[in-house]
Amino acid sequence: MPDAPTLLSGAMLVSLIFYALLGGADFGGGVWDLLSRGRRAVDHRRLVASAIGPVWETNHIWVIVAVVVLFTAFPRAFAVVSTALFVPVTLLLAGVVLRGAAFAFHAYRLHDDAEPGRWGAVFAAASLVSPVLLGATIGAMSSGRVRTESLVFTGDTSAWLAPFPVAVGLLTLALFSYVAATYLTLETPDPGLQDDFRARAMWSAAATAFLCVLVPVLARSGAPGFYEALTGSEWSVPLVVLTGTSALGASMALRLRVYTLARACAALQSALVIAGWGLAQYPYLVRPNLTIYDTAASPSMLRLMLYALAVGAVFLFPSVFALFRIFKRDVLSGRHARRP
Repeated sequence: MPDAPTLLSGAMLVSLIFYALLGGADFGGGVWDLLSRGRRAVDHRRLVASAIGPVWETNHIWVIVAVVVLFTAFPRAFAVVSTALFVPVTLLLAGVVLRGAAFAFHAYRLHDDAEPGRWGAVFAAASLVSPVLLGATIGAMSSGRVRTESLVFTGDTSAWLAPFPVAVGLLTLALFSYVAATYLTLETPDPGLQDDFRARAMWSAAATAFLCVLVPVLARSGAPGFYEALTGSEWSVPLVVLTGTSALGASMALRLRVYTLARACAALQSALVIAGWGLAQYPYLVRPNLTIYDTAASPSMLRLMLYALAVGAVFLFPSVFALFRIFKRDVLSGRHARRP
C-alpha cells in the first residue's frame, strides 16, 4: 500500500486534475469572452456567463484542497514555493480574486447591456493571465531552477520567466481554452453557437497539441531531470499513446459534431496531460532536491490529514454531484447535443 506522503501527493494531483477540468474551463470561458467578436459576440458572452454562473464558486474547491494539503502535509515545500515564486503566486491569487469579483458584476450587466464594460474587461483579462501564471509556477517547480536552500525573497524571476515555464503556462492556457470550448458546445441547443465553439475547440486543440510537443523539447535543456522522467519511464510510451488516442477521438468527434463524445475525450486528454506531469514530477515537489519525503510533516499530522480528506470526501463528492445534477442536468445528459 502507498505510504502517507505518496497518498497525499496523489490527492493533490487528483485535485489539480479536477480543477483543470472544472475551474480551468471557467478560465477558458473568460478567454473566449475576451475573443468574442462579430454579430454573435453578445450571444457568446451570455452563453459563457450562463454556463459558468451556477458552478464557478464551487469549482475553486479543488485548488483549495491542493493548497491546504501542500501547506499542511508538506510545509517546507509550501514555504519554498511561496517565497521563491512569490511574484507569480501573488499575481495568480490576485487574478483569481479579480476574475471572480469581476464576473459577478459582468454577468449581471449582460442581462441588460450588450457591451462587456470594464468588469467584462477585468474578467476576461484575469481569465487570460491567470492560467499562464499557474502554468509558469508549475513549470518553475519542475525546472530545477528554484532555489531551495534559502527562504529569503530575492526578486529573482529567472526561475519562472524562462522558456520552459512560460511554455508550460501557455500550454495551461491552451488546455483550459480547449476544454472550455468543447464543453460550451453542449451548453446550448443553438446550432450556430455550437458551430462557433466547435471551431474554437478545434483551433485550441491544435494549439494544445503543438505545445504538448514544444514543452518536452524545451524541457530537455530547461528541466533536464523532469525531461528524463517524462521520456524515459516505463509509463512514458503508454501515456503518450493514451493521450494521443484521446486527442484524436476528440478531434474526430468535433468534426462529426458528436459533442458528448468530444467532451469525454477532451476531458480525458486533459487529465492525462496533467497526470503525466505528476508522474514525471514524482517524488519531487520542487526539483531538484525537495521530495515529498524530505518536506513531509510529522507522521501523526499526515495521518490526520488523510482522515480529514476521507471524511471531507464523503461530503464533498455527493454535494458537487448534486449541484451539477440540479444546474447542469441537460448538459450532463447531452440533450443539447441533439441538433434539430
